[in-house]
Amino acid sequence: MTEETQGKWEGKATAELKGPTADQVWPFFEDFCNLQKWLPGVDTCYQVEGEPGQPGLVRYCSSSTISSDRSHEETQVKWVKEKLVMIDRIERCLSYEIIENNVGFKSYVATIKVLPINDGCKIEWSYVADPIEGWPVEDFNSYISSSLQFMGQKMEQAALSG
Repeated sequence: MTEETQGKWEGKATAELKGPTADQVWPFFEDFCNLQKWLPGVDTCYQVEGEPGQPGLVRYCSSSTISSDRSHEETQVKWVKEKLVMIDRIERCLSYEIIENNVGFKSYVATIKVLPINDGCKIEWSYVADPIEGWPVEDFNSYISSSLQFMGQKMEQAALSG
């Protein structure tokens, strides 16, 4: 689901996990600087500044891709710095914003919620962003949705095996 409001993109993706409770899954998100464990393509994620679990915490995340033509290979590193702006352990939600990057984000704020449902939990990932040059809104929303589905599967496996 995506809407364009006054030039902003707004979207939300959800993933339902069967079995693990919201209380079992929430710590995976609360551990803000370990995104590489869950998000496909993220090679590195670490704390840059701030206190773990507190608003103001900044993480650096990057992914590397190798592009090659006949004459040489080139490694491209895409990176973002994201700041935790709100965390509520009782409601199991957090918000963060991209503060620096080299991938074209001008403004991006996301909220992650982990909600209890009858036979497990549901993860909601919503965002508001300025349009990203060279990345149609449909493709961006598809990326958010597929990333969340992948993360949900990995978190479900980790919660049920732990």
